[in-house]
Amino acid sequence: QVQLVESGGGLVQPGGSLTLSCAASGPIFRVNAMGWYRQAPGKEREFVASVNSDANTNIADAVKGRFTISRDYAKKTVSLQMTSLTPDDTAVYYCAADLDGGGYAYWGQGTQVTVSS
Repeated sequence: QVQLVESGGGLVQPGGSLTLSCAASGPIFRVNAMGWYRQAPGKEREFVASVNSDANTNIADAVKGRFTISRDYAKKTVSLQMTSLTPDDTAVYYCAADLDGGGYAYWGQGTQVTVSS
């Protein structure tokens, strides 16, 4: 079965940087897109960034200019480079995969990012 495993979360001070990684495994023949979402306490899950098979990226306005998404489809990995972090970025970050263009059907367990001094 398809599995997504995130890594790289942790505690970082305001203004700091962190890179999240997500590795996909299982019977994957192609990847249409991979993305990152986040959910802060008491809030809805929200879109952060995505990258498709043509390497086109989409970044949420809330993190544009601070976050960068990159992927290595050969290795079935996607990364989220986060800079200039603020306490508002504190959330559980989830990796998601759209394998066939039908939407994000596969999700990781999430990794906690806490921005605090």
